[in-house]
Amino acid sequence: MNTKLIYILFIVLIFAVGCAKPPLEEMDNAREAVFRAENDANAARYASGTLARARDAIGRMDGEANSKRYDSALTYAAEAIAAAERAIAEGRAGAERAGLDSASMVSGLRAEIEETSRNVNGARYSLMDLDYDALDRAIVGAHSDADRAEFDQAAGRFQDALDGARDVRMDLSRINQIVASAAAGGKK
Repeated sequence: MNTKLIYILFIVLIFAVGCAKPPLEEMDNAREAVFRAENDANAARYASGTLARARDAIGRMDGEANSKRYDSALTYAAEAIAAAERAIAEGRAGAERAGLDSASMVSGLRAEIEETSRNVNGARYSLMDLDYDALDRAIVGAHSDADRAEFDQAAGRFQDALDGARDVRMDLSRINQIVASAAAGGKK
């Protein structure tokens, strides 16, 4: 009787293993979560590493499901969902940080441009030997680039605003170095 019971249990076990089904709903939910994260611009820009982990979990989930290791597939589905949600949250936080950084940098540009203009005008009145037409064009260009950075900031294109603000600051630094070099040369 014991052998018969063992035999029946063995057949039931084989039948149960053979009839196990993949966690289709959970796998679909994981794919949907990763798809949402991939199509979230902030997640793609500011949380690419976490997004890559979500994609990797999807690949592992599919591999486990194809190998009929459904418990592992379910674990990877949960991992993919968690990573996708984390990517979206990190993207949101990254965009907020970028917005604050760019707002800070863009807000100071006008004062820096005006200070550089005063430096150029001071050099002009001191009769320093400089190409004032080129310097004036560079200052007009800085105003134009600052306008573009402010527009990008207002439109939520924070990285573009940061890049534009950095360019303006580099141009202003170059102008100020030209004036400072001329002033140092005139004191000799």
